[in-house]
Amino acid sequence: MKVVILGRGCYNCQALEKEVFNALSELDIAAELNSISDPALIDTFNVPGVPALIINGNTKVYGRVPGKEEIKKWLIAEK
Repeated sequence: MKVVILGRGCYNCQALEKEVFNALSELDIAAELNSISDPALIDTFNVPGVPALIINGNTKVYGRVPGKEEIKKWLIAEK
């Protein structure tokens, strides 16, 4: 599973990264987790805002920090 977090290092971006890490740990799912903060690389993903969460190439959320339970549902669905 490939998980990408897009953000520029703001509080919400860090919060999303923490929630994703916790969700992965609780579900015991092995994933390649990448956090991208370079604006040029973020632009290549064509998301309207950050923070953004992409799982296996599918954008799950952008512009807000979802709760851990919501993230878990997405992870299970993409497993």
